[in-house]
Amino acid sequence: MNLAEITSLNEQIQEMVKGMNLPEDAARTIMEGLAQVKSEAPCQGLPIGQKAPDFRLKNQHNDEVSLTETLAAGPVVLKFIRGAWCPFCNLDVAALQRVLPQLEELSASLLVINPQKPDKSQVLQSSHSLGFDILSDENQQVIQAYHLQFTVPSQVQEVYKQFGFNLPELTADGSWNLPVPATFVLDRNGVIRARHVDLDYLHRMEPADIVDAVRYLTDSVVAR
Repeated sequence: MNLAEITSLNEQIQEMVKGMNLPEDAARTIMEGLAQVKSEAPCQGLPIGQKAPDFRLKNQHNDEVSLTETLAAGPVVLKFIRGAWCPFCNLDVAALQRVLPQLEELSASLLVINPQKPDKSQVLQSSHSLGFDILSDENQQVIQAYHLQFTVPSQVQEVYKQFGFNLPELTADGSWNLPVPATFVLDRNGVIRARHVDLDYLHRMEPADIVDAVRYLTDSVVAR
């Protein structure tokens, strides 16, 4: 089946997984590693109702982007991804591009944060002709501030390297640290009003649900 014909992002991801034919032992090692991280690391993300920490990061063009300045124009959808190397993150941003016109109609901005350098962000942006910024959190301080950072367990590191994903060569800080894939919908005051945080990188917030969350914010403002 052509992935472009599948409207659900999570269905696209599952279809891609099937096509990869990942060996059972490798898949089991990854899932066991994620379970280990979930039991040990405080990386559940910030809760609904909390004000999102401000930041200023460079985009794919090396221009600085401020959360506060972006919020001045309206709600912000803030997404954290693992990087341009991740095939599922590529599906994620491509799906976001398809709903970008709907978000813009609601005066919402979309910002995507990853732990790679701006040149990698540029590759991701160009590959999918994205109309939104891909920001580089090179020292992962923003990822930490949003309580999303974790270290890939050693047994999973070996699996990643087998498939050509040696993260110290891919992350800007040269580490095995990554963000939990996450989506936060912020109102104009920067308060988190909806979120999706899942250590299992195969589960993402559906773009349609993101649009609905932003529309709810807009409708709530109009109703006041």
